[in-house]
This record gives sequence, C-alpha cells and structure tokens, in this order.
Amino acid sequence: MLIRPTVEADFPTFTAITNEVIRTSATHFGYEPLADDDLASYWRAHRAKFPWLTLTDEAGTVLGYAKAGSWRERAAYQWTCETTIYLATSARGQGLGRTLYTSLLAECVRLGFHSAVAGITLPNDASVRLHESLGFTSTGVVKHAGKKFDRWWDVGFWQKMF
Repeated sequence: MLIRPTVEADFPTFTAITNEVIRTSATHFGYEPLADDDLASYWRAHRAKFPWLTLTDEAGTVLGYAKAGSWRERAAYQWTCETTIYLATSARGQGLGRTLYTSLLAECVRLGFHSAVAGITLPNDASVRLHESLGFTSTGVVKHAGKKFDRWWDVGFWQKMF
C-alpha cells in the first residue's frame, strides 16, 4: 500500500468510487452521480490550501482517497477543515482507511489547521469508531439533516483538535 499526494490522473477512479457511494449509500447526500470533472475541478481550485491523498496498492491501482476542505467560508473559520475519506468497496474493512486518514490528519497539522470536523450520517458505527479511535469527539447531532432513499437521516459531527 502507498499513500501519496493526489495527481490529476487519480480523478476518474475517485469519481467512480464516489459515485458508487452516492448510488448505494446515505453516507453521501448526493442524489445524482458526479460529472467526470467535478472532483478534479474542486481539487484544482483548492489544492494549495487543502490536502488530498491517494491510496494505492503495490501495482499502483487507486483504492481510495482522503481530502480536507473548507468547513465554512468566513475568514475566522480558516483554521478548521472538514475531512472526508472514500475507499473502494474492495479496500474496506482492512484497516486501510485508518492509515489513510492518519496521513491526512498529519497533513492538516503540517498545513497549520487547528481542528478538523467530520460529519457522519447516522447510524454508522464503523465510521464513529474510526473517528473516535483517531481522537475525534462528538460535538452534536443534527436530526433529520437529509432525506435520501425515502428516509430521513441524522448527521453527527465529530471534531479533532490539533
């Protein structure tokens, strides 16, 4: 396994991984699949400030990605980022997410962020366990924050201070 900075060529796989999550899960609140350039254009516009990391196997096959982005837009919030991680179905449940996420958090520290926030669609015991094992603490739940698959979903927020 290799964790490296994201490059332009990673985005077709990132889009495929994310679109699988959109189609099959409430962990992403999108209804429609992402267009081919959606993630790449966001990365191009924000990569100077926010880290994106790519997870590959030994052969170079992309297995997932982790990214940080803006939590809120006003200037005073610039020291807090929101983190996200997506893994291909075949890469889940093997501890790879923890390793990738740890690397992302280290990059956030290196870049001078003071805290990271993660939103988790609930229930999601595996994600809650992962975040709490990495030092995130629960800061609250927004009830019925989103509706997907004809069901209301709560979203919990976790924060890690650096």
